[in-house]
Amino acid sequence: MNERERFKKFIREHPHPHVGMRHRPAGTRRHFFQLLSTGLSGYFLAGPWMPGEAKAAAPVQPKGTAKQVIFIFLAGAPSHLDTFDHKFVDGVTPEDFGTETINGTLFPAGLLPGTAGILDKLAIVRSGLAWALAHNLAQTWFQIARNPTSPLGRIAPHTGSVIARHLEPERRPDQVFPAFIALNAQNAPGVGYFPAEYAAFKTAPHPNGLANTQHAAGQARFERHWDMLQSIDAPLRGEDSPLGSTAAGMAEFYDGARQLMFNPVVADAFSFSEEESQRYGGTSFGNACALAKKIVAADQGTRFIQITHGGWDHHQGIYDRNEVNGRAVGSNLYASCGAFDPGFSTLISDLEAGGLLDETLVVVSGEFGRTTGPLTNDRSGRDHYLQMFYVFAGGGVAGGKIIGETDATGSFTVDPGWSRFRNVRPEDVDATMFSALGINWTTRLDDDPLGRGFYYIPEAENDIYAPIDELWG
Repeated sequence: MNERERFKKFIREHPHPHVGMRHRPAGTRRHFFQLLSTGLSGYFLAGPWMPGEAKAAAPVQPKGTAKQVIFIFLAGAPSHLDTFDHKFVDGVTPEDFGTETINGTLFPAGLLPGTAGILDKLAIVRSGLAWALAHNLAQTWFQIARNPTSPLGRIAPHTGSVIARHLEPERRPDQVFPAFIALNAQNAPGVGYFPAEYAAFKTAPHPNGLANTQHAAGQARFERHWDMLQSIDAPLRGEDSPLGSTAAGMAEFYDGARQLMFNPVVADAFSFSEEESQRYGGTSFGNACALAKKIVAADQGTRFIQITHGGWDHHQGIYDRNEVNGRAVGSNLYASCGAFDPGFSTLISDLEAGGLLDETLVVVSGEFGRTTGPLTNDRSGRDHYLQMFYVFAGGGVAGGKIIGETDATGSFTVDPGWSRFRNVRPEDVDATMFSALGINWTTRLDDDPLGRGFYYIPEAENDIYAPIDELWG
């Protein structure tokens, strides 16, 4: 039995139900309190949190070629055949897409000119396949590496939180940035049942940097008030607190926030000039890319950065080119790519120029792809479709390569292009991120409130999902 047959057999025996996010089974009163205890509002209801022992289900060999990951999530699902699995459709594809063959790769150089210039740095996987076609379901699935409607999926943490927790022992005392930072990603999944200290630090780029990192009365007065607070209730926040270990955990929250205040390193990494903004495209997405590069360069303990770039749900008018002052606007592919292209290409170029690309894995993906062939007759758009792409760069990945091949229309995979001989699923991409960071993706924790055991990648004990090792050449 080959890998493809083994995977299909597993799916038959363990089906992945595509239940809508609005139709999850109702929980019991007991389950409610279990879930409540995983959030900040239920922090003190949970009792002392005891870290579970990490156990590996298999003696795998992670690559360990990256220090951090930048995950660019194209929410809304970009059209794969118009971008990274490009197919020129006669009478449909706009001529100004500038379709050309670059080093053997058909690419819309007119639509993504900056990205066309860095194709030699990118590895593109064209054999991707999503599990679901509902936005919320598929987006969450990708970010937690499992079905959100499954029992563990309901309480699973974001992959960035798993990475933050696993790599916490490597953190240096002088590193003060959050381990997981989410830019323009307010709707990203939460920390699940993990302690809140591993949750994403969610913020939006602002030229003046982070809000509330200064005090109106000045640093001296702030420090006096802080010392006064410690003198009053420090015994309640220590390891021997009568309130339990959770109080000590909350104290770490406060101390972490305090380290971000009056800190010139923080001020520099989270702020940007107008010139920097324009280099990255002068958009919110571009500004997030600029911050991601500065955060990596600061080397302050951040191991996972997510940048969310929405607006890709082009059911209608996908090729409508509307411009204001020379810039594409509106909900169309020109506007979405017009923001993505300079931000992404400049990020890759600046990481390389700063000697940071080799240690930073950059991953780009949406939640699924879009329909192929002619546009929809009534709305001139493209609808949801399971076939999709993934883009990788840096972190030891060999650039200038294509993994997987679809048919002439981009409708289905004809060659998976990797050792598992099947489509690449979101769980495989998450396993790839773990491997790049030197993390055993088969790791299991036994501290989940359901008592089932939480695997970093589900079904690890059955060797169902795996990193895409072919990325490393």
